[in-house]
Order: sequence, then C-alpha cells, then structure tokens
Amino acid sequence: MPKTKSAPDILLITATMSLLVVGLIMVYSASAVMAHYNFDDSFFFLKRQLFFASLGVVAMLFMMNVDYWTWRRMTKVIIIVCFVLLLIVLIPGVGLVRGGARSWLGVGAFSIQPSEFMKIAMIFFLAKYLSEKHKYVTTIKYGLVPTLGLVLVAFALIMLQPDLGTGAVMLFTSVVMIFIAGAQIKHFMFLGVMGLLGFVGLIVSAPYRLQRIVSFLDPWQDPLGAGFQIIQSLYAIGPGGFLGLGLGDSRQKYFYLPEPQTDFIFAILSEELGFIGGSFVLLCFAVLLWRGLRIALYAPDLYGTFLATGIIGMIAIQVMINIGVVIGLMPVTGITLPLLSYGGSSLTLMLTSIGVLLNISRHMR
Repeated sequence: MPKTKSAPDILLITATMSLLVVGLIMVYSASAVMAHYNFDDSFFFLKRQLFFASLGVVAMLFMMNVDYWTWRRMTKVIIIVCFVLLLIVLIPGVGLVRGGARSWLGVGAFSIQPSEFMKIAMIFFLAKYLSEKHKYVTTIKYGLVPTLGLVLVAFALIMLQPDLGTGAVMLFTSVVMIFIAGAQIKHFMFLGVMGLLGFVGLIVSAPYRLQRIVSFLDPWQDPLGAGFQIIQSLYAIGPGGFLGLGLGDSRQKYFYLPEPQTDFIFAILSEELGFIGGSFVLLCFAVLLWRGLRIALYAPDLYGTFLATGIIGMIAIQVMINIGVVIGLMPVTGITLPLLSYGGSSLTLMLTSIGVLLNISRHMR
C-alpha cells in the first residue's frame, strides 16, 4: 500500500468546486418557476440539491483522506451489495417508478438510484481485476469473458428498469478501462459488431427509443411529440447569444422545456449566461479531465491507474452524452450533467468518486 506523499491536486479541487457552485446557482434558476408552481416553494429543488451537495463534499473530503487501496479490499462486498440493490429495485411495489423507469428506492423523504451506485462499483471491480490479471487481458477466456460478462449482467439488470442512459455510461466506461488495459483491437471490433446488433435490438424492442432516433435526425417531423425536447432545448440555446439573456431571465424554463433542472440544465445555462457561461463550464470540465488524466498517468501502481481512468472516463462520457443531447448531436437519453444537474444520487456519488481521484493524486510519482 503506497504512503501518502503530498497534498491533493488543487486544480482538480478548484474545477470541481467551481462546477458545483455554478450547478447550485443554475438548479435554482432553472427550477424556481416549476418549484413555486408545484410545491409553493421556489427553493424546493435548491434546498434538496444543497443537502446532497453538502453530503457529497463531506464524502469527497472523507474519500480524499482514505487510502484508495482500502476499497480494493472491499471490492467484492461493494459489487455484491450493488447487485442486490439492482434486484430489489425491480420488485413491484418496492422500486419507485419515475418517467416510466423503475430506477429508485425510497429512503425516507428522499430516494436513491441503485444504477448510479453500480457505475462506481463496476469501476472498483474492473480496476482490481485488471490490475491483478493485466497479463491475461489480451485473451478472451481470462480477459474479456470475466470482465465484460459481469458488466453485461449489470447492464441487463439496469435495462430491465429500463435505464438505457445510465447503462450505456457504465458499459462505455468499462470498455474504455478494458481497452486501456491492453485488450486486442480485433476483439473490440467483434464486440463492436455484436454491440451494434444489440443496440438495434434494444431500439426495435421499445418503440419510444426508435422515436427518439427519428426525432434526433429530424425533430420537426414530430415537434409536439418525440422532437419536443430537442426543439425546446435549441430554442433555449439560440437566443442566449454571446452574453446570454441574464441570470434568471430564461424563457424556456416557463414550462416549455421539460425538467430544465436535470438533463437539460446546460440549455438553460446557455440561454441565461450565453456563450461565455457555456464556455466557462466546458473549460472547468476540460481542467477536471486534464488533471484526472494526469493522475491516471502518474499513479504509483496499476490499480490506481485503472481506478483513475475509470472515474475520469465516466465523467467524460457523461459530459459528452449530455451536452451532445442538449445541442442536438445525439438522441435524447436520461443522462445528467456531472456536478450541475439536479439529482441526489448522481451528485453525491460523483463527488465521492472525485474524492477517490484526489486521494490517488496524493500518491502520484
């Protein structure tokens, strides 16, 4: 187990806290109208986000000061607990249904999303397995089957909810980790073909997914149906211009853009703060990803390298998918923007993951 040698990465902390503050401001701005109408409290979503942000910051500081090798020893327990939660959430009457997906478990006045926990647990599992078996990663029997086999089981359970967005992030993050570990290109080409066929099957099996693909190609074919969110998102971004309409002056949050505080918060941010605000957020993400990659490159051991790669890969994939959806480059999926979007489980676990990354940075060569 490596000894702590230095202070955590200050630039990573700065970028993280900057995004968190911007996120809190935008959650309030984007949700105030809806919160006042539905709950008679303009601060309803902000107060809940503040609670989870505080919880997440405490978790980040805790993880930053706990040696990351601690989680290597606990990997088996973590992954088993997450699989149990994925099974429990599927039980009718136990799992909470929102937006057509049975993805939440009620905990008092709040709820947790087990699939978010599984994303992190899978990174811990793959980091441990790949660091121990990296010599065999080029083989199918000892490399791809044990790793992707477990990933696909988790993906299948998440799809039973169904939650394609979270499942896709977990799957893509796992593929990145396995590729970085040295898996052969020919194996990935074969898996890519199989994955494409599986993706087509998922689309065909659920008509609403096909509608999302069609609306992505031409949202104006169904402007009041499948294309509604993309059109309203573009209506938010366009008027923002260079400087934006002004903080709090969004028009689309007045019940035009559905759930503006979650998946489409970047659209509201672009409308109110313009190109300047959007560029600042992207710059913060760029700094976060840069420092994360640097931590992965200079980690003291393979476990730290794979763990950092998985965390930073997960963040990068979520950012690309979310912003791609918001600006109309990708079909609509339920993916939150890390550190900005409203969501308890997502925010808390993202900060927790960054805490692990910060601890690895304290051991850098």
